[in-house]
Amino acid sequence: MSGIDFFQKYRELGNVRDLEVAVRLLHKIVDRTPADDPMRAGHLQMLALCLTDRYQRSGNGQDLKAALQRNQEAVNLTPLDHPQRAGRLQSLAASFRDQYQRFGDLGDLEAALQIDGEAVDLTPVDHPERSRMVQSLAVSFRDRYKRLGDLGDLDMALQKMQEAVKLTSTDHPVRAERLSYLAVLFRDRYQRLGDLECLEAALHKMKEALDLTPVEHPDRAGRLQSLAVAFGDRYRRLGDLGDLEAELQKMQEAVDLTPTNYPDRAGRLRSLAISLRLQYQRLGDKTFVEAAPQRMQEANSLTTTGHPERARRLQSLAVSFQDRYQRLGDSDDLEAVLERMQEAVDLTPTDHPERGGRLQSLALAFQHRYNEFQEPQDLRLTHQYYSDSFTTQGPSDPEPSWWAALAWANFSKEAQPFYCSAAYIAAFNLLPELLWIGHTIPVRQDAIRRLDVGHTASAATKTCIGLSDLASAVQLIEQGLATTFQQMLQLRPDLDSLPPDLAKDLQKLSYALYSGTATNPTKVAHERTQLLQEIRKQPGHEYFLLPKPYKVLCHASRGGPIVILNSHADGCDGIIIPNPTSKHGAVAFPNANPDLLQSKTTRADSQSTRLNDRREGFSERRVAEDFDDLLTWLWKNIVDLVYQILAKVSVVSADHGIDGGRIWWLPTGLFTGLPLHASTPKNDPFIHSYTATLGSLLEGQARGPACNPLSMGVVGVTHTGPGYKKHLPCVRKEVQKMKSIIQSPNVEYVVGGVKATPEAVKRQLLNCSWIHLACHGTQDLIQPTKSRLLLYDGALELETILRMPLPNAEFVFLAACQTAMGDVDLVNESFHLGGGFIAAGFRGAIGTLWSITDEDGPLAAETVYSHLFRDGRRPQASDAAESLHLAVNKLKEKKVPYERWIPFIHMGV
Repeated sequence: MSGIDFFQKYRELGNVRDLEVAVRLLHKIVDRTPADDPMRAGHLQMLALCLTDRYQRSGNGQDLKAALQRNQEAVNLTPLDHPQRAGRLQSLAASFRDQYQRFGDLGDLEAALQIDGEAVDLTPVDHPERSRMVQSLAVSFRDRYKRLGDLGDLDMALQKMQEAVKLTSTDHPVRAERLSYLAVLFRDRYQRLGDLECLEAALHKMKEALDLTPVEHPDRAGRLQSLAVAFGDRYRRLGDLGDLEAELQKMQEAVDLTPTNYPDRAGRLRSLAISLRLQYQRLGDKTFVEAAPQRMQEANSLTTTGHPERARRLQSLAVSFQDRYQRLGDSDDLEAVLERMQEAVDLTPTDHPERGGRLQSLALAFQHRYNEFQEPQDLRLTHQYYSDSFTTQGPSDPEPSWWAALAWANFSKEAQPFYCSAAYIAAFNLLPELLWIGHTIPVRQDAIRRLDVGHTASAATKTCIGLSDLASAVQLIEQGLATTFQQMLQLRPDLDSLPPDLAKDLQKLSYALYSGTATNPTKVAHERTQLLQEIRKQPGHEYFLLPKPYKVLCHASRGGPIVILNSHADGCDGIIIPNPTSKHGAVAFPNANPDLLQSKTTRADSQSTRLNDRREGFSERRVAEDFDDLLTWLWKNIVDLVYQILAKVSVVSADHGIDGGRIWWLPTGLFTGLPLHASTPKNDPFIHSYTATLGSLLEGQARGPACNPLSMGVVGVTHTGPGYKKHLPCVRKEVQKMKSIIQSPNVEYVVGGVKATPEAVKRQLLNCSWIHLACHGTQDLIQPTKSRLLLYDGALELETILRMPLPNAEFVFLAACQTAMGDVDLVNESFHLGGGFIAAGFRGAIGTLWSITDEDGPLAAETVYSHLFRDGRRPQASDAAESLHLAVNKLKEKKVPYERWIPFIHMGV
């Protein structure tokens, strides 16, 4: 038998003695072959392949070095036009990749990519070996993605691997291998983007690969492992116990199929230990917490000192010891955690993307030891390692770092509150990656729920208020508020200050994202990120579209005081920004707590629902009493306390007797949806507005009063379908009132049934700066972007509005139902119809908290537009709040019940 025969036997049976014989025989052949012999290059390549397999088996760095040398010599001996040159280049690229994985030198990986690219270029599209060359290039792109986190590399890897699979016939023996690697790439994409479709694709491809893999095939165990890991991912996402059980079953089967002397056994044992750990976390069975360290210790014993996976396996071993320590309390386990974790950190290069995560695990271990022994040194090291972890290169998956930052913050609250701000800042700095703008809005909103961003923002704000660090409190709550809302605004930035070429490029990329026209949103978002980095190098643009510091945010109060309301289990507070130059202040609400606020909100919602339904047993007197109780409580326990603080800075007199002008409420959490504006007494000095964020108010103010000619669209939906479905009888009267007031040729009226279609309204939104919509609207609390305006024979969804280019948008009056109520799980996201129009680019909006009485629409519209168009002037969005104030006062003068004037609110400038 030849050396090649022994090598093939080793590949089939895994007997290391066959590999040793193959290496020895091929060494002899190479030594006997003259340098000018045309066969020498082929022998060298074969020897390099054997040495590579032996390196992967033993971890001996000398074999790795020798394999690369032999491959390099083989390439050097191969003419440029030789038909085997591409294959030998690919082998050389693989050696550079192996060397990179061992030593972490990025230069080796760049060399692999360059050589792989050359091999692909040399291989025609119809060549039978092209699929192998493209596969190798995909692997190199993935390695660089895992190192640098560049999504462009992941997309290229996915693209090349899909090409490789497409070029591979369904009965080809390597099809399963390529499907398996394609599944790995889809899983990478899921981990980065959170797109469940990518995870489902990974599972589908992996199952297909496994179905093509015979039971006795040596790669079956590896594919079972990949399938198990994907099941684990889906379990973490959806919480289905069936996925958790499938993960453990497939992982155990993979380990059982792996011989004890096989190089991949250690990696599979690690994956099995992770499966056992998940079982313990879900079921709490002590058996699992004891089994996981056993599997990890076996994996670690099989991993040589210089093995590239040693640091990762040490970390997993440390984590399993930590679980056991927390369950059983054995301090020896805690010391084992520290020892293994320190070794893992020491083995990890400073620029490695996993170093941060390992530092966080080490910090957590010191945190546990401090909690047990109260040693100052452990406290110092806990903060040091947490802090260091967030200054390293960012991880490809930022979610574990998010939870680590919150663990640091929670620990600091008890141990050293001074570090709380730093911990929360570290967490919120991860949000642009966690809620990446290249994701779809539903994916980002799902992440907001999963990461509990709203409650975290509340906790951060409460903590900073407790530390008297109000500037940080404002900055943190601004970062955590309405994240997707702010991202939509960032896709419509003010470009006037940018150089024309950069402005044009940014506008093009931003439009492709928010309009949904990008064929590859990930690539476009990546290009936009790179462009923003270039823009920030321009003088005066260092903070372009970055989170704004307090010294900028406070200027949102130049039109009047802003009151930020925060609810948290530890107490409810307000932050008051009187104006840009006055000192900000805080006010505690001792009689408010989350349970009580939830009760108040639920009661208000219940009464508004009863008003709509007028069910049996309905009592207008009871509804009036309930609203009176609610408004009285809000005044005494929230609003009056705010006014008292404002009186101290001379914004309003103590008896509320002077005109205070405008005031903006920025409610968060459980304050959202409460009618704060309606709770004040008759001599209220303020005109009330709401804003989702300080940044959105700044954006609206920066655009200033409109100078261009008025273009207005008025939509009146009398009914939404045949048979006068959802009939609104007073809409025609409302529109007639408007026609009598607005004497302008630039107003387009779409009134009635069949005319008021979704397409007609979209046309008006595109062409008009002012919009009046008299129609039904409804909220979708499960998918907020599916909230919609009900029009004739169809609906216009919020998601569609958000994708429209609306450069002239100024003001919208939503005389519709449920236009300012949002999802209880997205309370800080402002994804109701009113907030959505602001995110779409409107400077201001009038909306309703709940359904209004049909007959009140004409009176409200008449009063609002009479004031806006007074003396024949061009209306300004900044006058809308006062106009609504006058309309509500007229309703009050008519002695209408509370529920008819409370729901009207103003948002924006």
